Amino acid sequence: MAELTKVQLYTDGACSGNPGPGGYGAILRCGGYEKEICGGEANTTNNRMELMAVIAGLEALNRSCDVTIYSDSKYFVDAVEKGWAKAWRAKGWVKGDKTKAKNPDLWERLLDLLDNHKITLIWLKGHAGHPENERCDQMAVEQSKKF
Repeated sequence: MAELTKVQLYTDGACSGNPGPGGYGAILRCGGYEKEICGGEANTTNNRMELMAVIAGLEALNRSCDVTIYSDSKYFVDAVEKGWAKAWRAKGWVKGDKTKAKNPDLWERLLDLLDNHKITLIWLKGHAGHPENERCDQMAVEQSKKF
C-alpha cells in the first residue's frame, strides 16, 4: 500500500452573535505548499462555522491523505474522538439524552469526509497565540463581517 501524503489542516470558525453572521478559515499544508480557504454565511452559528472550516479543508483534498487536523473546537474534536457524532448518525441524529443532534447536515458531510482519510485530531486552546489558529480566526472574522 502506498504511503499516504501527510497534510496539516488548521481550522477555525467565528460568529458575530450566535446565531448571526459567521465565517470560517482553514489552512492546508503539505510539504512546502500552503493553501488558505475561507467562507461564511449570513445566519449561522459558531459550531456550524467550526464544522465548515474542517469540511472546506477536507473537500479541497483530491485523494486520501494522512491528515492532522488542528482545531480549537471541543464540539468538533470531542464529537469525533469520543464517537458521539457516529453514534448520533447511527441513531438517526438523536443524542443519548433523546434530544435531536444539532447540525446533522454538516456532520453527515464531515463524517463521510473523515472516512476517506487517516485522521489525527489535535485540540488547540483558542486565542492562545498559535500562529495558524490566529490566522484562521482572522480569516473567519473577516468573512463574518461580509454579512
